[in-house]
Amino acid sequence: MAASAGGGPGAALDQERVQEFLDRVITDSGAAVAGLCTSLGDRLGLYAAMADAGPLTSAQLAARTGLVERYVREWLAAQVAGEYVTYAPDTDTYLLPAEHAAVLADPELPTYAAGFFTAMQALYATEDALIEAFRTGEGVGWEEHGPALFAGTAKFFRPGYAASLVPEWLSAMADVREKLERGAQVADVGCGYGYSTTLMARAFPRSHFHGFDFHRPSIEAARGIADEEGLADRVSFEVATAQDFPGEDFDLITFFDCLHDTGDPGGALHHAEQALAYGGTCMVVEPNASEKVQENANPIGRAVTASSVAVCLPSALAQHGPQALGNHAGEEVMREIADEAGLHHWRLAAESPLNRVYAVGR
Repeated sequence: MAASAGGGPGAALDQERVQEFLDRVITDSGAAVAGLCTSLGDRLGLYAAMADAGPLTSAQLAARTGLVERYVREWLAAQVAGEYVTYAPDTDTYLLPAEHAAVLADPELPTYAAGFFTAMQALYATEDALIEAFRTGEGVGWEEHGPALFAGTAKFFRPGYAASLVPEWLSAMADVREKLERGAQVADVGCGYGYSTTLMARAFPRSHFHGFDFHRPSIEAARGIADEEGLADRVSFEVATAQDFPGEDFDLITFFDCLHDTGDPGGALHHAEQALAYGGTCMVVEPNASEKVQENANPIGRAVTASSVAVCLPSALAQHGPQALGNHAGEEVMREIADEAGLHHWRLAAESPLNRVYAVGR
């Protein structure tokens, strides 16, 4: 007799359900390994070389990329197995469909998602540190990860910010947008590589933007990006934490996918409240995941909660602050923290599949 779901020790197993779950775990295992091939395709320019190129042989793709054909052919076999690339046996050619290229080949498109796989290199590399953290309760600081995490995180978030930050999120905060158009002072806290900062600076040339992050290598990268884009006249970057960044009378203070990573989100919001100009606003951007774990059984929820195990919660714990939220604490918890920090007005301004955007003020 088959056991019902949740049967106790010794209960007979439903072998059909066992096989279904085994198939799922094998599928996940294949995806985990294939992710390395996705990262290789992104970093080596293989997807970019295939985009709009039509059918190519492995030798043609190797020539276009300057890579060794034998490796390229093996990579293409994996891409066909994953149905990322199609194969025509009669001509021995491979094709990256245009719809797939929109996700894998062009970092300027809002649908580009290959950057996520760059970060995986760093996440798997910290597995031993996480095992120790699980046993001791200590954290694993952001800075303890490899450079691939910093670059991959920036690369992953940039397309979504480029598509939504100015035309949608700030447009949903009309009073803030008007200030930016006239000329405002903005603090971008936890700015990382500064893509959010420079996106706003390009859109609002009369305003001045100050990016802050405690991670010096990211700040140095942000300065280089701003210089390359010719924005040094209205953008600056400085090493500082969310609890001690300098300046005052900011019309807008932003936290892009970072407030939950701090060990003291209340302290960060209290400092922001003190640094806001009269009538100023905080924009808090958080993952679109639920505090109810059963509601995250979807692809985005799965990625967000797994990222919290690997990065967000350990980073917060490493700071030894009063709160380590993880990245899916939920709106009510965040609202209460803001209220205790003196920010009593809280509004959901915009929402996307990946993010929820809150306008917060005194």
